[in-house]
Amino acid sequence: MAPSADETNIPRGPRERRTGRMEPLARLPVFFALTGKTVVVAGGGEPAVWKAELLSAAGAQVAVFADDPCAEMTALADQPPGGPVTILPRGWTQADLAGAALAIADAADDAEGARFAAAARAAGVPVNVVDRPAFCDFAFGAIVNRSPLVVGISTDGAAPVFGQAIRAKIEALLPVGFKRWAQAAQDWRAAVSAMGLSFHARRAFWEGFAARALGAPERPPTEADRGALMAAAATARAAPDTGSVVLVGAGPGDPELLTLKAVRALQSAEVVLYDDLVSAEVLDFARREAKKMLVGKTGYRPSCKQDDINALMVQLAKEGRRVVRLKGGDPMIFGRAGEEISACRAAGIPVEVVPGISAPQGAAARLATSLTHRDHARRLQFVTAHARDGKLPRDLDFQALADPAATTVVYMPRRTLGELVMRLVAAGIDPHTPALAVFSATRPEERVVAAPLLSLTEEVARAVEAGAAGPCLVLYGHALSEGTATLSAATGVRAAH
Repeated sequence: MAPSADETNIPRGPRERRTGRMEPLARLPVFFALTGKTVVVAGGGEPAVWKAELLSAAGAQVAVFADDPCAEMTALADQPPGGPVTILPRGWTQADLAGAALAIADAADDAEGARFAAAARAAGVPVNVVDRPAFCDFAFGAIVNRSPLVVGISTDGAAPVFGQAIRAKIEALLPVGFKRWAQAAQDWRAAVSAMGLSFHARRAFWEGFAARALGAPERPPTEADRGALMAAAATARAAPDTGSVVLVGAGPGDPELLTLKAVRALQSAEVVLYDDLVSAEVLDFARREAKKMLVGKTGYRPSCKQDDINALMVQLAKEGRRVVRLKGGDPMIFGRAGEEISACRAAGIPVEVVPGISAPQGAAARLATSLTHRDHARRLQFVTAHARDGKLPRDLDFQALADPAATTVVYMPRRTLGELVMRLVAAGIDPHTPALAVFSATRPEERVVAAPLLSLTEEVARAVEAGAAGPCLVLYGHALSEGTATLSAATGVRAAH
């Protein structure tokens, strides 16, 4: 769990987070089914050839109206990639547009483009006039073709070259072998539908399919793959439709620190129970249709009781839901994961844990500071500075915490930092031990304070007065010495010497 301010248990019930509205779209991405349908293309020049080829590849019956078609158009008509391309050696008429699925024109000027667009719209046909967006109802974007897997890219005509560059990037990311897996999905879908699977079982089948495709994209799918997936689906159909719980580490805030396994869990969840420390950008990785409920604990503000969180998690799983319990940082470090795992096991609910990048790891990486420098640290220790009563825990081993050969990370230190430092000095720690306080680690609002340990409490207070906010983490130890010496220049953090 990422560090937080000190916590209290002022009651607060779980609250559902409404999914944010879709951001405005310049264009609505849609995919037309054109097999066997007539599409009109007016013009026989090179700009019209690519459109006609694309339409034929999609299965359309392409009618090209052109008095003098270019050689490339004639060659396309002789060897179309899909549906027939028929050249009619004349200009188009209003009657030619009747019943067409789409209409495309390579117009010589705005006047011709306006006339064609008006005629198409009068016939109720969506229209595109090449390179004249004012007369277009739809646009052709850049395409990545792994058909039946097809990716379309649009910049709303603002930067076609940029769209082409993005297409090249996606082309490199999508193995050509995905084409065979996408075709297999199309071929197997009817058989999967005929099995009469529940929603959860169907989703499990396709998740298993996707895992195989992603794991071996260049290998063609085989009957063995199909048989194994079908057998698993049959087993799932016979079993009770039970839910599950996955404890997922959200990392300290930067969404790019999510693991691939965490993303997959979020995208398959039906309900996400998340903490206050989980950033909105991380939550956006969950399916839009998933129910998202805030069940977090916030320092000195109303907080959900742990027993209530456990009960809700178990109840939802018993209803057959796939529940993700999303926690800041790593769920197994000061995240009360043990209590939640025990509650699931006691109720017979399958539970899994997906680790996350912890706040200390994120902070150290951002600061390029090693926590275990071999010349300075033999041990790395994590400790909480906050007990159930909000005070410094009475059972802390201050001799261990003052060990000069250790790097220590302190969670939830804000209210007890002064007392902690005094107890460490009394235990014999060097007051000049390098120390850091990190607010909102890895987030855009991250703030770092560097100071000798004895001065850290005062410097943290000044930082808070200056606007530092969010979860706070304290790190100290001689392994930080090389990093803190250059932090001011390298990262612009506040440093006291």
